[in-house]
Amino acid sequence: MEVTLKNITKEKEDVLQNLFQLYQYEFSVYVPSVRVNSEGLFKLVNLKDYWESKYYHAFFILAGDRIAGFALVRESNNNQPSFIEQFFVMRYFSGKGIGKKAAKAIFKLFPGRWQVLQIKNNYPAQAFWRKVITEYTNNDFEERYDKNDDRSSIQEFES
Repeated sequence: MEVTLKNITKEKEDVLQNLFQLYQYEFSVYVPSVRVNSEGLFKLVNLKDYWESKYYHAFFILAGDRIAGFALVRESNNNQPSFIEQFFVMRYFSGKGIGKKAAKAIFKLFPGRWQVLQIKNNYPAQAFWRKVITEYTNNDFEERYDKNDDRSSIQEFES
């Protein structure tokens, strides 16, 4: 299946916020503080940087012509590496290589230093990113654990 990235404009913020509801639902398993409000919704995400800064990029991940997820990327600047802020592929697209293709396409879009972080206890994300980055870099990356939280995994590499 063809996987492409499509820039998200401010005019499509409502679609991205809808997808964030699904993302936060799945994420709530790993972060107990992520909970719905009295109206049954997760908190809306502040996306201001993605509409106003040239260093922040929002993408829909498309599988064929269907939205499969999204990626939020902070491009390298001021000696900071590029960073995957958020990355989400809907569960019914899992296991089809869509996330892997999207991640590799993102790395190619922003050559240079990269840093990818997964939170503690999110072992599926840790396994996914380790596998993708191992393939993408031919195992030429460094992995470490966050000094402030010895279970958060961080991979660093050059694209």
